[in-house]
Amino acid sequence: MSVHEAWMREALALAREAAAAGEVPVGAVVVADGAVIGRGYNRPVSSHDPTAHAEVVALRAAAAHVGNYRLPGAILYVTLEPCLMCVGAFMHARVAAVVYGAAEPRTGAMESTQRAHESAALHHAVTVVSGVLAAECREVLQAFFQERRA
Repeated sequence: MSVHEAWMREALALAREAAAAGEVPVGAVVVADGAVIGRGYNRPVSSHDPTAHAEVVALRAAAAHVGNYRLPGAILYVTLEPCLMCVGAFMHARVAAVVYGAAEPRTGAMESTQRAHESAALHHAVTVVSGVLAAECREVLQAFFQERRA
């Protein structure tokens, strides 16, 4: 198992927690110097907060952990391709890399609908790794929505 797969498995565990809480199952972890410094899963419904996506929750926890909103050198692992809002959040945090699992063909803003992280207006470059445990990440989402439709 690769290092990216190991951290993605932690994000997948959080996605499953989100599903158990009735939230869309997306999980995220922020890793720096080989340790998780922030964790999060989707919480917009339970927190009444439209910005409480897994990535934003994890970034907030990481920033609180280090005492700074800038997270240079950190890697964000997330089970689903980030949306435009989340791209803005991690770009402002100056994370070094984003690793995601499943593509999001409707709202994914890194490769599926646009490449928002490459905007010249953001003045920061981020490394992107996509498709890590994509099938497993997709299965968690599909099972959640199949259960809700049943």
